[in-house]
Amino acid sequence: MAGFTKRVVAALMAMTMIIPILAACGGGAAQPQVIRETVVVLQTAEPVRETVVETVVVTEEVKAEQYTTPHPILSDPRVRQAIAYCTNRPELIASVYPFLTPEQQQNLLMDTFLPKAHWAAAKENITVYPFDPEKGKALLEEAGWKGEPIRSNANGEPLSLSFTTTNAQFRQTWSAVFIRQMAACGIQIIPTYAPASWWFGSSTGLSRRDFELGAFAWVGQADPGGQTLYSCNQIPLPSNNWEGQNYMGWCNEGASRAIIAANNTLDRAERIRQYAIVQEEFTKDMVSLPLFNRLEAYAASNRLVNFKPNPTEYYTANADEWELTDGGDTLVLGFTQEPQTMWSLIESAAVQRVAVNLLGVPATTTYDYDYQPVGLDGLSTIESGRATNVDVEVKEGDIVWNTDGEAVPLAPGVEIVNAAGETITYQGGTVTMKQLTVTDKWISGITWEDGEPLKKADFELAYKINCDPESGAVSLTYCNSIAKIDFTSDTEYTVTFHPGVQWPTYFAGAGLGAYPSHQVLSDGRRLADVPAAEWQTLPEIIERPLSNGPYVLKEWVKGQSMTFEANPNYYKGEVKIKKVIIKFIADTNQAVAQLLTGEVDVLGSETLGAGAEVQTVIEAGNRGEIQAFVVASPTWEHIDMNLFTK
Repeated sequence: MAGFTKRVVAALMAMTMIIPILAACGGGAAQPQVIRETVVVLQTAEPVRETVVETVVVTEEVKAEQYTTPHPILSDPRVRQAIAYCTNRPELIASVYPFLTPEQQQNLLMDTFLPKAHWAAAKENITVYPFDPEKGKALLEEAGWKGEPIRSNANGEPLSLSFTTTNAQFRQTWSAVFIRQMAACGIQIIPTYAPASWWFGSSTGLSRRDFELGAFAWVGQADPGGQTLYSCNQIPLPSNNWEGQNYMGWCNEGASRAIIAANNTLDRAERIRQYAIVQEEFTKDMVSLPLFNRLEAYAASNRLVNFKPNPTEYYTANADEWELTDGGDTLVLGFTQEPQTMWSLIESAAVQRVAVNLLGVPATTTYDYDYQPVGLDGLSTIESGRATNVDVEVKEGDIVWNTDGEAVPLAPGVEIVNAAGETITYQGGTVTMKQLTVTDKWISGITWEDGEPLKKADFELAYKINCDPESGAVSLTYCNSIAKIDFTSDTEYTVTFHPGVQWPTYFAGAGLGAYPSHQVLSDGRRLADVPAAEWQTLPEIIERPLSNGPYVLKEWVKGQSMTFEANPNYYKGEVKIKKVIIKFIADTNQAVAQLLTGEVDVLGSETLGAGAEVQTVIEAGNRGEIQAFVVASPTWEHIDMNLFTK
């Protein structure tokens, strides 16, 4: 995928970098979680049972019928739990990733809707479902499903369920194994391998809850979110115009209250407590079976040390720590895609982010689904005293943040969230809302590559340009959420948001980065004097931005390579690897071949993808020829169980 959205993982303001290339107005909005569909991942030896494939022909939209009748099979929790116990998830993983070791396969397993490494993942009081077909069979017997090879109830009705997913080879492969596992427990599975356009259509398939068992993937994020997935008021129905992503129809009042509470507080300890409640109920009720994280792979030469690939951070984030054991001074990265621009405000492709990481100091990094201060002198949390979230009285005409994520004048009929976390429709008078204020303090000593220190005017310029509609920014949502910014010194500013704005990652960098306001362009103008509309055409922005990171971009030969050299004015001191070259290679096969011959030193997941080449590098790693890294990606496969029928 061209721009793998792993850090759409967070799309958050925390990605702020104080260089001319940061993604500014992306904001930290609590967006509905996005369904990810990836085409064929890997062809394996596991045969697909074509005899059970149905062809879906969609001639009209699914009729709007009330989903209020409990499903005759799946409404029984014993059946749902039996399905979980009868599922051998390691075997599913092995069917699509046969080249992984048993330990690597185990690392991809999930027990809840959060990856095990997540800061909000529950470690206690969750129900786990190891492969135990005898326990599964006992639960089915208890529920009244008896006999073989296909079980039936007292009325002679077979234990038969439809299973819907996409026609991607990856899912056909692991689902064939799942179907066989269910048959071993006496459950007949009838699969439908539908076109993604139908399964993920806006008025068909998943969005209309047109399934019994449905398989797809979510992408995990640093902020757990989840309110649209698991709260009672987010069950799509004809009566609410199919709003919400709770496709199972799961309404557990305790879990619903907890997921709403977790998304209406900025206190992390309280969020962890509430998310633990949701996960406890989620696993107990077994309404959605987490299967496994998908695989990401990285590869590096044996001579490179301190290479730290991570599921939620780009691998160049710690490039200033890299070293070569053979005393060399040049490292080559292999890309099969070339960045279009070095200005992150208008491009978010993974290859672009990997490259620009070499040029800037980020406010924070996002390792392991969490945040670590880098440019910031500590996270700007409420607990640290650098942020406040106070009650304010608002009245008609005041600018507030509505439930659609827009800054609007408060007027009768406007829907808002009050200070108690309740969604209300404003009728008149005064209402109490929360107002968030954040002060970021940057470390001292950061300088641009020309030796000029970072200063107040640089932060001011970034706010001016990145929030200008003429800049070409992909989104101005975050900018629009800001009531004002007070720039108080060369390293500090305070952001005041409109009442109602509650960015969950407010602490990870509330500003909008910085641009070198002192820079004189080739045409003689100062960068600070150039209108925002012209920035997309400035070579000093899109091709050769001024750096304050570990490297400077010395040369970009389009279609061939980019050459970065050590920044002599980097605030941490000059890096040990003096030159980094990004080499553009025609395809992944060639990239892997050049890695194995030593022409290339590093291949990231954005280059390796998830094809057969991954197996090649992992096998080479097992032989000790290179370093190969298997990472559980934020994308995770699961099976939803629809508790109701049409």
